[in-house]
Amino acid sequence: MVVKQLSVMLGNVPGSFARMTHILASEDISTKAVSAGSAAENSMVRMVVNDPDRAAALLTSFNFNVEITPVLAVEVPLHAGGINAILKPLSKADINILYLYTTINRIGKETILILGVDKIAAAREVLEQNWIHIIGDDIYSIP
Repeated sequence: MVVKQLSVMLGNVPGSFARMTHILASEDISTKAVSAGSAAENSMVRMVVNDPDRAAALLTSFNFNVEITPVLAVEVPLHAGGINAILKPLSKADINILYLYTTINRIGKETILILGVDKIAAAREVLEQNWIHIIGDDIYSIP
């Protein structure tokens, strides 16, 4: 139950992010989760969209540098320190979290966390053993 994430390298110039999202929206591709970070010359945008394969092909046709990578989408338990129910087991299992971000909308009340990790299969197993709900393809249909 991995989720496909798009990683898009953008030039760090005004309007590049808006151009990308406009292209996606024009083809009815909606963003479910997004993270962006910039360095001196480039920005890395990571996002989960409703149709990742079509989005990657579309953006590639517009000369965007796109990569599809597997990530985990998990529900954060609804209690104080709920994120630690995710982070601690991964730490104990020596799984490195490369990045994380949340979805724009939710399926229920829980926040959905997108996790990029160095050992995705092991991370999934550890989280399932610790009763963390992993979201699969349902993420693509979040309203």
